[in-house]
Amino acid sequence: MLLTPKMFSSWLRKDVKKILKRKDSDAGERGKALEDLRASLFNRFRSPETPKRQQQQQHRICGPTLALTFNFIVAISIIFVNKWVLKNIGFEFPVFLTFIHYIVAYLLMALLKSFSLLPASPPSTKSSSLPLYTLGIVMSLSTGLANVSLKYNSVGFYQMAKIAVTPSIVFAEFLWYRKRVSFMKVVALTVVSVGVAVATVTDLQFSLFGACVAFAWIIPSATNKILWSNMQQRENWTALALMWKTTPITLLFLVSMIPFLDPPGALSFNWSYANTSAILVSALLGFFLQWSGALALGATSAITHVVLGQFKTCVLLLGNYYIFGSNSGLISVCGAFVAIMGTSLYTYLNTRGPSLKASSSSSALSDKKSRFSDLKDDDKNLEPYGSEAV
Repeated sequence: MLLTPKMFSSWLRKDVKKILKRKDSDAGERGKALEDLRASLFNRFRSPETPKRQQQQQHRICGPTLALTFNFIVAISIIFVNKWVLKNIGFEFPVFLTFIHYIVAYLLMALLKSFSLLPASPPSTKSSSLPLYTLGIVMSLSTGLANVSLKYNSVGFYQMAKIAVTPSIVFAEFLWYRKRVSFMKVVALTVVSVGVAVATVTDLQFSLFGACVAFAWIIPSATNKILWSNMQQRENWTALALMWKTTPITLLFLVSMIPFLDPPGALSFNWSYANTSAILVSALLGFFLQWSGALALGATSAITHVVLGQFKTCVLLLGNYYIFGSNSGLISVCGAFVAIMGTSLYTYLNTRGPSLKASSSSSALSDKKSRFSDLKDDDKNLEPYGSEAV
């Protein structure tokens, strides 16, 4: 049978249609598989368990020792840079400087978010949004009033006011979370507070307005540390995710504080290249200070973070005395040594607590195992007597 052109064209058309249908079905299957893969990846990275995993990974990577060391180094660095900015450069706008710090921090976190490097946040609810707004407001009050206090008061008076933060945290955590502090830790905290008071007693220079600001700063500072610590430990927030959510609220309230606490003339400041560079370096260190402080609060507790700050003050005082030959006085040096001894005792008690808990839990587990084995042996001994032997 001869193959006519019409038959050949119809046969070829049918084969081409079959091939195209097969290709369309293959492409559809591949597209469906790709969509399923995308959906599974999205569910994996946006599931409610993701923030908890990221928070656990944060604690594994940055433990208490690394977080406290990071915060200690950055805190000392920013003290010298801020002193240079406020004194040598003459930028006498502490709240506006804090505002610049948070603006730079928010831009850096936005850059991380654009590269999908910002950790995911826990699922938000109406009940969980209230602590975020509270933390944002408290952060603006804590950081803004702290810089204003440093402007109008001496470092010694600032540290004396910081001593009152420790009992405020203990009292607030007992009221809110029913947390109790052991007697030995109370003794250690008392030794630290007395040591810092003696170390800074020779540098008590303040004004009436500065003293009011310092005392108004105590409650926001204590609340800030408590909220940072508990929201990370109880609600599975990571440090960067919590910073990302609260920074816009903090910026809004800092703007409202500038007309009341800063002198006029910030925009007419000499924004030269050198001055702007120094302010940006201070802002970059401010971002690292906030991040390291959040990591330390998430890995330890609010009281431990306060003790670290007092230890930092004593180390700076002793460093100025031994390295730079500053005349702090023998009483101040002795007070610094007493505070460091109290800090060492508090650190020892903190490291001793988890080991005691682990040993007690292991002994309880071994007791349960021995009791279970005894019961199994009794069951074996009772097996020959049948089911009536109970």
